[in-house]
Amino acid sequence: MNQTIAIDHNHSPRPAWRSISIKSISRIAALIPIAALIFTTVILFIEALPAIKYNGLGFLTHTGWRPGNFYVNPVATNGIPHPVGASYGALPLIVGTIESSLLALIIAIPVSIGAALVIVEKLPSQISQTIGLFLEILAGIPSVIFGLWGTLVLGPILARDIFPFISHIAPNVIGFRFLKGNTGHGEGLLTSGIVLAIMIIPIIASTSRDLLRQVPRSTREGGTALGFTDWETNKWISLPWIRTGLIGASVLGLGRALGETMAVAMTSGAVLGANPSNAFLPMTTIAATIVSQLDSALTDATGLATKTLAEGALLLAVMALITNLAARMLVRKVSSTALPVGRGI
Repeated sequence: MNQTIAIDHNHSPRPAWRSISIKSISRIAALIPIAALIFTTVILFIEALPAIKYNGLGFLTHTGWRPGNFYVNPVATNGIPHPVGASYGALPLIVGTIESSLLALIIAIPVSIGAALVIVEKLPSQISQTIGLFLEILAGIPSVIFGLWGTLVLGPILARDIFPFISHIAPNVIGFRFLKGNTGHGEGLLTSGIVLAIMIIPIIASTSRDLLRQVPRSTREGGTALGFTDWETNKWISLPWIRTGLIGASVLGLGRALGETMAVAMTSGAVLGANPSNAFLPMTTIAATIVSQLDSALTDATGLATKTLAEGALLLAVMALITNLAARMLVRKVSSTALPVGRGI
């Protein structure tokens, strides 16, 4: 029996060149972020190399930040020209960066997780969608607006009404003495930490909300059937299920806090070499120092000041890289199954 084979000309095979071009474009797109990271790091290292040679390891351990005298002829040390008396130490900057970022996380993580739980489990869908929209809008507000608000509104309120109360009730024991003493004028570590926390709460909360929505309803209902309260269901089922994702969300927030510039520069006081005796006094961070010192650094005819800022930027990039690597190791440690968002139960 003769059979007729119909050929559909509208569904002809995709040309080979088109498949090859799609693969090539995909590979190039995948390599662009890696190339950008390598390019940025190499350029920073090249620019910072003279400062690395001049400052040495003292850059990590010294506390003074002295650009030197720009009004006399520069001198050279180990072949590196520099103003007379130039000496740079980034230890207070490193400590300020770490302290403000950790303080922001301590405040933001519980608030963000609590907000996500309420949005997903307690509020009606229309209200939760509205609050979710506000979270996303808050995440898109420029940092300079947060900085201006923190300087003109939040800082004075904290210094007048909140910080004296905290200093009064804080026990005079190890671990809490950092919350006692002169409460300052609203510019300092605690103010910066609070502003940073407000900035990263939308990132952590919106990510946690999306993760919680992926927890199977049947799993939660099983906990309820066993007699779990809402708190126990969240503690033993929902949060363990998504804890890998929560670590990732926290790292995203930490990355934002580590590199934040304008908001911290405006609320921290940006005092170079500061070693505050309590959490209320002025301090600074690496990013805030770069933006606040760039103008004056450009007046250094030897270029050492700008190259030292490049060294600070390189140090900040290394800190961010180490943080992300540590987070990835932690995620691998707590993720022992192939569940999409976490370890599960």
